[in-house]
Amino acid sequence: MPTFLIEKNIMVPLRDGVQLATDVYRLHDAPPAPVLIARTPYNKEGILGGSDTFDIMRAVQAGYVVVVQDVRGRYDSEGAFSPHFQETADGVDAFAWAAAQPWSSGVVGAFGGSYLGGTQWLPARENPAALRAMAPSIAASDSYDGCSYQGGAKVLHDLRWVVANIVPAEMARRAARGEPLLESDTPLDVDGAFTELPLATHPFIREYASFYLDWLAHPTPDDYWLPASQRAGYTQITAPALNISGWYDIFPWSTLQNYTGMKQSGGSEVARCHQRVIIGPWTHMNFTGSFPEREFGAAASAAAIDLAGIQLRWFDRWLKGVENGIDQEPPVMILVMGVDEWRTEADWPLPDTRYRPYYLHSGGGANSLRGDGALSTESPGDEAPDVYLYNPLRPVPTVGGQVILPGGNAMGPRDQRAVELRDDVLVYSTPPLEQAVEVIGPIELRLFVSSSARDTDFTGKLVDVYPDGRAMILTEGILRARYHNSLTEPELLEADTVYELRLDLWATANVFLSGHRIRLEVSSSNFPRFDRNSNTGGVIASEPRGEYRTAVNRILHDRAHPSHLLLPVIER
Repeated sequence: MPTFLIEKNIMVPLRDGVQLATDVYRLHDAPPAPVLIARTPYNKEGILGGSDTFDIMRAVQAGYVVVVQDVRGRYDSEGAFSPHFQETADGVDAFAWAAAQPWSSGVVGAFGGSYLGGTQWLPARENPAALRAMAPSIAASDSYDGCSYQGGAKVLHDLRWVVANIVPAEMARRAARGEPLLESDTPLDVDGAFTELPLATHPFIREYASFYLDWLAHPTPDDYWLPASQRAGYTQITAPALNISGWYDIFPWSTLQNYTGMKQSGGSEVARCHQRVIIGPWTHMNFTGSFPEREFGAAASAAAIDLAGIQLRWFDRWLKGVENGIDQEPPVMILVMGVDEWRTEADWPLPDTRYRPYYLHSGGGANSLRGDGALSTESPGDEAPDVYLYNPLRPVPTVGGQVILPGGNAMGPRDQRAVELRDDVLVYSTPPLEQAVEVIGPIELRLFVSSSARDTDFTGKLVDVYPDGRAMILTEGILRARYHNSLTEPELLEADTVYELRLDLWATANVFLSGHRIRLEVSSSNFPRFDRNSNTGGVIASEPRGEYRTAVNRILHDRAHPSHLLLPVIER
């Protein structure tokens, strides 16, 4: 039987002299082997063991050395933590160190999810010589777009991350060094951080996670974000990547962008030709396919498809040169909801996609589930607009979806009927479908709107309505109206002037079965997935609660203003 050798807390020096705590897992007296490396801000001690997504000991038994490292400024590593911005140079140095060790064959692969995906993509932009393959899961494609902001609105999952993960660990680090800790009369918790206005004014955030203030200070994709943009480096990345995400993850759009962006612009033929993507009915933290309000079946789990084994096959091909056929398999593997079955496809978007508009209709009373809103493929005629009052101090609550929120049933597929009872939520539904409609691909919502405010938000949500009335969320999006022309050059609205907006609702894969209905929700808030627009046109991140104002918002849907949902329909 092989003997496992685990070396703990090796201090690896970086180019600036900072040392990072590193653990090495390998077989005793084995010949030099390829290295699989994960760099984490979440404590390398917690990554050991088997899981549905990766298994370190299984990888070691398969002939790899596994290296796990605390990133700069976290847990046992030295230095100060600057999320994302430090990972390019530090990752390049870590890859080079691993490749040069006597137990290494000189080639490196990288694995891991969420932030650990960024610690793969960012150094890969520098084309490190040893890096031959990656397997990033639930990972961002840009530290601004889709990660810190979406449609110009502030995404608040990173505030939850700061409060739940970053601040407590930084306080513990400082206490261990004997440094005095800041005191506060107000406890820091996730719910309190979400509702605090202005955002991030708690002294613990300012003291222990001051980088978050920089993120708030850069609400547009300006040059500040470029050093932490994964997609900005596609043309320099030469390693093939196995991209993994879930339809209810916070990064499915980013994962698909990494896949398509690398296929189009990757820095080598191997990288362009050998991108893969796997997306299941998963959240950022749940890879089982089992949720309190929706079961996708035993075959939907990461364990059922042996996601850990797929990654090892990927690394076998690119790090060991094993001709195992994985590079010849269809590059896209997705779980199609509704029918709840895995499918493989030739590309993304699917080559046979037809984009079909579903137009909004009503007699001017689409407010709430009880209203007269309708959705159909027929163009609108002379119809009255729908009007609602958006009060940012009474926001529409987030119920499930592509979020990370506290609570056992806070993420993933959830019934939206309680939200749809609000008068500030417009509801548009098709009649029960006579035959199934297969929707797989990117979703766009085109709205003609006006507002009494100089700036406000518009949100959209795609919902699958079951015959028994359950309204299960599929995907959603937002656009801050000041960015109606450009994310980089905001323009405030002229009151009561009509504008055409395009909302990116990301993507899904769902068959709306016969008897089901396709539903669209439109509103102006989705909190706390996104921050609330104050409706003033001012700097939202610094505005106090007393500055927030209500807005009267209108959705037009008539001959001259054909608001519609653009669905990617697959006809087989």
